[in-house]
Amino acid sequence: MLRDRELYDALIALRNEIKHEGDETYRQWEVHIERQSYKECALNLAYYLALRRRDIRTIQASLSPYGLSSLGRSEAKTLENLDAVIRSLGTILGEVKYDITTVSEANFNEGAYNLQKNTAAVLGDIPAHRNTAIMVTLGRDVAFNEKELKRLFQAGMNLARINCSHDDEQTWYKMISNVRGVAAELGCPCRILMDVAGPKTRVKALYTTIQRPRVNVGDRIFLTGEEWLRPFYGADIVLQSSIPDIIPMLTLGAAVLIDDGMVETDVCGVYPEGVMLEVKHILRERSIRLRAEKGLNFPSSNQAFPILTEKDLRDLPFVAEHADIIALSFVRNASDIRQFQIHLADCIGPQKAREKAIVAKIETVEGANHLPEIIVTGAAKNPFGIMIARGDLAVEAGYMRLSELQEQILWLCEAAQVPVVWATEILSNLIKTGIPTRAEITDAAMAGRSECAMLNKGNYIVEGVTALDDILTRMVEHQYKKTPRLRALSLAELREK
Repeated sequence: MLRDRELYDALIALRNEIKHEGDETYRQWEVHIERQSYKECALNLAYYLALRRRDIRTIQASLSPYGLSSLGRSEAKTLENLDAVIRSLGTILGEVKYDITTVSEANFNEGAYNLQKNTAAVLGDIPAHRNTAIMVTLGRDVAFNEKELKRLFQAGMNLARINCSHDDEQTWYKMISNVRGVAAELGCPCRILMDVAGPKTRVKALYTTIQRPRVNVGDRIFLTGEEWLRPFYGADIVLQSSIPDIIPMLTLGAAVLIDDGMVETDVCGVYPEGVMLEVKHILRERSIRLRAEKGLNFPSSNQAFPILTEKDLRDLPFVAEHADIIALSFVRNASDIRQFQIHLADCIGPQKAREKAIVAKIETVEGANHLPEIIVTGAAKNPFGIMIARGDLAVEAGYMRLSELQEQILWLCEAAQVPVVWATEILSNLIKTGIPTRAEITDAAMAGRSECAMLNKGNYIVEGVTALDDILTRMVEHQYKKTPRLRALSLAELREK
């Protein structure tokens, strides 16, 4: 524990280090930032990164006995928060020796205002009764049903998502027209997000002599990029990768996950035509059936592919013309964002490209590790946000690591003052079966710390939107980001005398 003058000096030293490092980082970024309105946000991110490179737990513990902020909620305005603490401690000690000019109510609240402004630029206005917008993934069954669309809007839907992995331009056009028509009729603003498929690796085809191919621990599977499948090296099950170029990058011991991590395998043999996989673990008590079109993940491989596939490039002109927001899948680094910005400008011209909102989906550990550069590169030119795609991210990082990563992404995005879309399996059981699990209600409440919560398709999607709207509205009274809101609590009333 640090006391009095020792603590005061430690805070001033910390402030000087953060200011110096943050300014250095920002100078490297500034020349590339075209949007003047984002410069201040980028500077705050630079200061926050400098703070979080340090272990300040001793300082935090030392501040609490003075009744001062322990710097645990300094994301929105990092330097201003630190300056306020220094000034307050100096006043307590009676020796203010440091000239602090950044502390004012306007400066202190500017971060929250910038986040609100940047959120509106990407997602549109969020309803006044909650802090979080609700986005719904639409299938044809809902998008082609005017009555169902009206029920969604009345339940609380604010944005509609179209997944470009499915359907075609004709279908998308009809879906968009229907959504915009119903939104106009009801007077409900609704932006359209179109999710470009990206370089997602899947099982393109499956070859087997077994009628219903199932696998268990110890079984072997051959993975290939070859077009013509046959029982390579005696394997009973052969899988063809949708991206053949990944196969030569796999080495002995590399992890390969099948069906969103349901089947965990390691490479046990490398051959000219592909690799032999041995099943190490399955996420069920019984064997699991393998099917084509299931996802493949390679968490131990740093494969680098163009951010847009040939299909994406064919889809992009339509998406760029009709979508309000373009979601970019499997973003790994700043280079991916730059590539996409170039393609977008080629499609619709530099001016329109700069006006188009982009959301980068963080689905890999590499993407999470490069998050600051991804944000600054995207927001330098475009209204920009981040989607935490927790499905693939959990598969790539592991479920235990996901619990940390999703928190850290929220913190960095608040410091960068860009909106976050909280995605994957929110109220999934309710949406699929009409009955929620206890755990997913808690998860839905956690979504209130983001700017947007995304729901997937299901037979009970209207009920899902209704429930999420209720949960998010309740949480406004209790929590904003990391800050508890202490309204009068009914449970604090004594019922018995």
